Amino acid sequence: MEDGPSPSDRLTPRNRALSDEAIDWIVRLRSGEATDKDREDFDAWCMRSPAHAAAIDEAAEILAKLGDSGSARDHRMTGAALRISAPLAQSHAINRRMILGGGIAAGLVAGLGSSGIFGPPSRLLADYGTGVGERRRLRLADGSTIWLNTASALSVALSGRERRLTLHAGEALFEVAKDRHRPFIVEAGSGEAEALGTIYSVRRHGDLAEVAVREGRVAVRSGRDSTRLVAGQRLTFGEGLLGAVRSADMTAMAAWVRGKLIFNDQPVADVMAEMERYHHGRIIVLGDRLRSLNVTGVFALDDPESLFRSVAGTAGAQVIQMPFLTILRSPS
Repeated sequence: MEDGPSPSDRLTPRNRALSDEAIDWIVRLRSGEATDKDREDFDAWCMRSPAHAAAIDEAAEILAKLGDSGSARDHRMTGAALRISAPLAQSHAINRRMILGGGIAAGLVAGLGSSGIFGPPSRLLADYGTGVGERRRLRLADGSTIWLNTASALSVALSGRERRLTLHAGEALFEVAKDRHRPFIVEAGSGEAEALGTIYSVRRHGDLAEVAVREGRVAVRSGRDSTRLVAGQRLTFGEGLLGAVRSADMTAMAAWVRGKLIFNDQPVADVMAEMERYHHGRIIVLGDRLRSLNVTGVFALDDPESLFRSVAGTAGAQVIQMPFLTILRSPS
């Protein structure tokens, strides 16, 4: 098995910088302020290589997924999701009375216990693992490719009869090499998902797991129940049961592969819960109005500050940062 990028990567543009350039180009051309020279430069940029053209196609797809909300229009006009001109609220010192009175101390202690600062405990027993905020690309001997997301642990067992993988924690995206004689099976909790020549992701939530299909089909089994999913479908499985089949937006769900998170009218509480997976320590949102505020945009995983700035600027919220703890608080 080998780590590292591959020229045959079919899922993303060749590198993140190229993808970001493509998004910036589309936003600039849609801003209403593009000049003839801008359009000429854009045409020249697209002609540089097939990778440049592919990056534009992907960027257009990502921006199309944002919908027609006001925040989405802001993204297209300004060139950054929910970018607000107002500066990030300054971090404020917090004294002991404020911490204990607000119950923040308990949140900090709980955060240190559950944040996975050093990655999931199961990482120590797995063949491969990632720490918090880390993403890793693996290449199996059979030609399959695996992307491990943040705080994930995976074991691999390849034999002449089958290819069996165990997702102990976290999330992984699998691009499966076809082999009719050796099924490709991912175990997660009390269920498993078998690829039928496909690209699919599995995300574990304790004893439950969610599988989502990007290409091909996947057979899902848990207990005595089984079903098949096709591209664009997902379901939760585990504890001997299968959940309902739902639609899957794989552009958004797999955006982490290219270092992005995509949100479309999702509450701040849910957005911060997702960001917390990639962040050392806890992120706490105080205030019902702030928690329910919807967010739409594309954000870089390695720049959580841009997300905090966006929410702070949109809601006039206060951002308080401490070691292993970030608090977003509604204005008083």
